[in-house]
Amino acid sequence: MEIHKTDFLIIGSGIAGLSLALKLKDLGEVTILTKKRAFDTATALAQGGIACVQSEDNHFDLHIKDTLIAGDGLCKPEVVELVVKSAPERIKELIDWGVEFDRDPKNPQRFHLTLEGGHSRKRILHVGDYTGRAIERVLIERALHSPNILILENHLAVDLLLERNCSSKPCRVVGALVLDLIHSQVKIFVAEVIALCTGGAGKVYLYTSNPDTATGDGIALAYHAGVTIANMEFFQFHPTCLYHPKAKNFLISEALRGEGGILLNPEGKPFMHKYDPVRKELAPRDIVTRAIDMELKQSGGECVYLDITHLPSDYIKKRFPYIYETCLKFGIDITKDPIPVVPAAHYLCGGILTNIWGQTDIPNLFAIGECACTGLHGANRLASNSLLEALVFSHQAYLKIKEIYQDFKDNYNHLPKIKEPEVKEIKEEKIFISHNWDLIRKIMWDLVGIVRSIKMLEFAYKRIIFIKKEIESTWEGIYLDLDLMELKNITTVAELIVRSALSRKESRGTHYLLDFPEKSKEFERDTLIKG
Repeated sequence: MEIHKTDFLIIGSGIAGLSLALKLKDLGEVTILTKKRAFDTATALAQGGIACVQSEDNHFDLHIKDTLIAGDGLCKPEVVELVVKSAPERIKELIDWGVEFDRDPKNPQRFHLTLEGGHSRKRILHVGDYTGRAIERVLIERALHSPNILILENHLAVDLLLERNCSSKPCRVVGALVLDLIHSQVKIFVAEVIALCTGGAGKVYLYTSNPDTATGDGIALAYHAGVTIANMEFFQFHPTCLYHPKAKNFLISEALRGEGGILLNPEGKPFMHKYDPVRKELAPRDIVTRAIDMELKQSGGECVYLDITHLPSDYIKKRFPYIYETCLKFGIDITKDPIPVVPAAHYLCGGILTNIWGQTDIPNLFAIGECACTGLHGANRLASNSLLEALVFSHQAYLKIKEIYQDFKDNYNHLPKIKEPEVKEIKEEKIFISHNWDLIRKIMWDLVGIVRSIKMLEFAYKRIIFIKKEIESTWEGIYLDLDLMELKNITTVAELIVRSALSRKESRGTHYLLDFPEKSKEFERDTLIKG
């Protein structure tokens, strides 16, 4: 079995992993593992932009207040303050790396800022309507040109290796067991510090805006290593994904509503005034999503519509070129036709519990980005705070790693005795794997979705545990099949979400429970599950 030594091991190639790597490269060798292509990330799909205070009519206190309101009482104020006040410096860093944010056509010295749901001011920097793609391209290019950064595609981390004789806590993580999907072999990667930057878990739901890679791998790895997982019940559903039989996971950015887009019910009538009379379409995502869900259930319709046809045609094409061109491929001219949309699973607000430095329970194991629970988002993420969080916490992690990594220089000597694992091939028909994939995701969508009940959650839990046991007994160990290994991860994540949802007996943020429709006055700040 091959053993590879590196100073820093980063699992994931989105904005969190790449920005951390670009900082750590000056301290030592950095290896980035990604289970598919480096560009196959949620970052590359992000359309809206990055929230950052820039204009004279805006200030930090307003951004902090908007974030706290969206988080519905569960944000950690010190984390919110850190992220918001760090934003200008992190944006400057992106610009220095080569990201070119759109400028105001009337004043090119300033950025073009847009408005999104939950924001009281225009503060979203963007690159057209493909901000994430532009950022990902710049970061990957810089990483590829760095002699101290190695990116290995088609490498799936399947287990974290803890030091031998780890009877006292906290222990340390000394490496990872990795499946090389191209050469069909297991490798060991040893590192002083490991960072989980694996993104979200939207594929646990039947309908999601997430890429196919979003199977909660980092959360499953951390949980099985004994790390604390927090607030998994708070899964944010984006109100507007394109509704079309051939359009897979295509998000219709919040920025359209920020530019004046109006939501129409299946009868073609506006409805948001009934649910949030003041903010209407610009209410936080949890409110807009539940409103759409209610309208669809009342009408029996399959989708609602987002209408921006009242805006000038040329402006729409220039401001939203990616959305315009994509919708046109499906026969929808957004300058003339309302866009059919439905909610979809979008962002996990909970995840691997970290401190303000991105550290987990294990001192040399970090978690950054959507797989982490830092306390920024609380019960509901404010739009365009996610890319910002990844940038800020990759910097925080860098500062802490720079301080401590010398303490873990002898990780190789702490490797546990590892019997070379048997890597198996699927002998059964793969229909059994795809069936369980579909079953888990349908259970989660039908019973653990936008609106929940205790009865629905309990039924979902029984079904998921049954499927989990079936998977463990039928396909124990490591397999060459990526779908099967990801199935194991989404089953773990599904279980964690349902357990967390059952333990929170109130409705708050993205967690709406029919049995307890109000907020509790004696609520738990964090729902914790120890691995």
